Amino acid sequence: MRLRMRAFVSALALATGIATASVSVPAFADPAPDVGNWQSVLDQARGQTVYWHAWGGEPRINDYIAWAGDQVFERYGVKVVQVKLTDTADAVTKVLSEKTAGVNDGGAVDMIWINGENFAAMKRNELLFGPWVEDTPNFDYVDVKGKPTVVNDFTVPTDGLEAPWGMAQVSFYYDTAKLDSVPKSAQGLLEWLVKNPGRFTYPQPPNYMGSTFLKQILTELVKDPKVLQQPADEVDAKAVLEPLWGYLEDLQPLLWRNGQAYPQNGAAMRTLLGDNEVDIAFSFSSGEVSSAIEAFELPDTVRSYVFDNGTLGNTNFVAIPYNASAKAGAVVLGDFLMSPEAQLRKQDPQYWGADTVLAMDKLPADMQEAFANLDLGIASLAPAERGTVLPEPHPSWMELVETEWQKHYGVVQ
Repeated sequence: MRLRMRAFVSALALATGIATASVSVPAFADPAPDVGNWQSVLDQARGQTVYWHAWGGEPRINDYIAWAGDQVFERYGVKVVQVKLTDTADAVTKVLSEKTAGVNDGGAVDMIWINGENFAAMKRNELLFGPWVEDTPNFDYVDVKGKPTVVNDFTVPTDGLEAPWGMAQVSFYYDTAKLDSVPKSAQGLLEWLVKNPGRFTYPQPPNYMGSTFLKQILTELVKDPKVLQQPADEVDAKAVLEPLWGYLEDLQPLLWRNGQAYPQNGAAMRTLLGDNEVDIAFSFSSGEVSSAIEAFELPDTVRSYVFDNGTLGNTNFVAIPYNASAKAGAVVLGDFLMSPEAQLRKQDPQYWGADTVLAMDKLPADMQEAFANLDLGIASLAPAERGTVLPEPHPSWMELVETEWQKHYGVVQ
């Protein structure tokens, strides 16, 4: 779901002369919608097709996106086509290529599921349309005060350039029928693996789940976590990362398959636990674990937990490229994704199980009741059980960690 900065930098280096033969520029440009005049946005959006470039590695998420597209088409006459990605860099590089080729209207990408270093790179290189988010009707329901990451993406202010549509926090999970106790810290995990070698793994970076695991460990081990809120090039990054490499030197040979192979993504990691290949796995939402139990992918004895000193949390967003062909349609879709109805379905474990970005006290009474009555599932953690939400490091740390990890531990699968 995240941009790989190396791919983006490579694209910048090769910018001159990039061909975009697959891009078709319309006879006239779609003017920027006046988001402050919502009826005009709806009128302009009707009949448009939004090509939404979004990670496609989870069937339940793909089903949710299809449902949202059906709703937007029925209500507003906007067709939504999901362009399934394995890496957000593909969409970002496409936008960059178009900009380099002078395709400043009629671009192939209308919306991107985005956050973290991908957003920071697009914002820095002026590849985004906006600001637009804060003028949409449903943004009024967003919990800006209680969930500050909805307007602050990995330390980078969103400035109305991306719309929040889901909350995420790392949680671990295990089968209570097989384990009586679980490690609840980075050091505890290492000590547990010494006694239980091969029973844990993580996806290979730059997969975002694997990179997140590395950041989780780094956040726990670094002497002063506040240093991670600064750009990596403004501090002694080598010294900051030293504890992580020391930890991994001990961890890697204790992993599943001796650290010589890795699951492709979070879904594959979940399959390993369901197949009794590993005993502990992790996700970005305990609701996803409940959803997997509902789908009979995991036994109903699986439960979620967090580390004692907290786990990383963030918000995921959708953004519109500066040269999108269907800006108005994308704005309408982005607004719908923040609606109470869409957020309620998203939080329901039978559909997805992702936490809402909305503030309950801002919602109409009937929607407050619907959220209160929602069955979050047997493996989902209640807010009081989630512990401390740790802030994501500045985007530059993910780029650096991924690059250095590949040098140390990268494998070919």
